[in-house]
Amino acid sequence: MAKSPTEVKHRVSGDWTISGVESQFGSLNDTLQELAADRCKAMQVDCAGIDAIDMSGLQLLHLWMEYAKAQGVGVQLVNLPDCMQQTVRQLGLGPCFSGNSPVEG
Repeated sequence: MAKSPTEVKHRVSGDWTISGVESQFGSLNDTLQELAADRCKAMQVDCAGIDAIDMSGLQLLHLWMEYAKAQGVGVQLVNLPDCMQQTVRQLGLGPCFSGNSPVEG
């Protein structure tokens, strides 16, 4: 099935803690290049496969989302696992991800 030129679906998974975040960078970079090539306007990011996430992982994900936004691509996070929602709440990062997930307050 070909991707719509207006929306891309991307899955993130694995370890998004300080010990695993470096391995996530390549996948994110590849996706940003695809977005530019496809001239996408929206991207839905499925986070269901995230096993663990901490401040490092959230920072990388947020930076990636901001870069996509600067390129004119709206990003929506979906299927956030409990561990991710809990970490966002504990670190007070709800405003960074508001409008992108069910994480509030």
